[in-house]
Amino acid sequence: MAASGRVRQDEVYRGGIAGRRPAVPTAFPALERRARWAMSRRAYAYVAGGAGSEETVRANRAAFGRLRVVPRMLRGVGERDTSVELFGQRLAHPLLLAPIGALDLVHRRADLAVAEGAAEAGVPMIVSNQAGFPMEEIGPRARTGAGWWFQLYWSTSDDLVDSFLARAETAGAGAVVVTLDTTVLGWRPRDLDLGHLPFARGLGIAQYTSDPVFARLARETAAGPRRASPRPTPAAVRTLVEISRHHPGRFADNLRSPLPRAAVETFLRVYSRPTLGWDDIATLRSRTRLPIVLKGVLHPDDARRALDAGVDGVLVSNHGGRQVDGSVASLDALPGVVEAVDGRAPVLLDSGVRSGSDVARALALGATAVCLGRPFAYGLALAGAAGVAQVTRDVLAELDLTLALAGARTPADLELAPFATTEPGVPTPR
Repeated sequence: MAASGRVRQDEVYRGGIAGRRPAVPTAFPALERRARWAMSRRAYAYVAGGAGSEETVRANRAAFGRLRVVPRMLRGVGERDTSVELFGQRLAHPLLLAPIGALDLVHRRADLAVAEGAAEAGVPMIVSNQAGFPMEEIGPRARTGAGWWFQLYWSTSDDLVDSFLARAETAGAGAVVVTLDTTVLGWRPRDLDLGHLPFARGLGIAQYTSDPVFARLARETAAGPRRASPRPTPAAVRTLVEISRHHPGRFADNLRSPLPRAAVETFLRVYSRPTLGWDDIATLRSRTRLPIVLKGVLHPDDARRALDAGVDGVLVSNHGGRQVDGSVASLDALPGVVEAVDGRAPVLLDSGVRSGSDVARALALGATAVCLGRPFAYGLALAGAAGVAQVTRDVLAELDLTLALAGARTPADLELAPFATTEPGVPTPR
């Protein structure tokens, strides 16, 4: 059984009697506003930004706005059940924390704090391939809760892909999530206008700098022909210092060594494979024993082909609107993918999820589980692990209360009605 949302409410209201308030705002708009002031310009632009004019970011939210809950009365739903089974593990909640890279921009403990917050809230986290700490350090903290999965960006080096997969197995990951929609980086004006890519400054590449295959590739880069160094400027010096600070080893040694800069150059060269195809995906089953989830599936035919390739699940996602401007919203794509999969594998969803009510609607449309992204990153910015835990628990509490008030014992019992929007914020029944 899911923990009652009333438990979370009582905790907050009883704390209020003693003058205690939640560590972070409990509704997303206030949460984002507070986090924006707490984060650097670069950090906020990276987390909040989307591709192009950010039409897809808005479409993700609009899709939830077009789908309304129809509460039913007097159904005696004193207890709700939101538990779900994923790859042999029974989870109390149908929620995971989505992989977000470069969280060392947001908080100094980055993914370590996320793992601790996820564990406290009792949900799995998907450890980013672009994390600020190695998976071997993140995993033990996540395992104290519901465990963790590993996200894979398919590198141009097959040896590096195999090394990541082997490390994830050894470190105790519960599944591998292969991101398909970032074979090249999307056009992101917020970052471009600041001239800022965190990975070019040594952030978010700890999975790489901790990897023996990548270390070999970086040494080869360092030993190869040297690029002409740009004219030293104060900004260039600050970047070198930042790269050296985030590279493994002693800071003073890193300042004198070519390896930190070679690691960044190597990462930018190998991190993603533009030529990735279905033939590559078909090799995964022989590369790992872990359950395989493909992330970025938006078309029913791609979902069918994924199952034909032997994967174990699909994640309906447009990368939070960060890759293709004008893309179909993830929630709009969900029903077609669910129909194509036809119960043969779990179907997860991310992109645009901001609340427990959003989670409830996605589950009612057929998602097996839902991944939460930007909200927990803002909680991290404001209060570290405690902020991640609170944001996650608040979403779960609202999910439970939404079901209770709608007369649904499980998400499958929830009744939905489609709405068309004639102007922003004004829903009209179809």
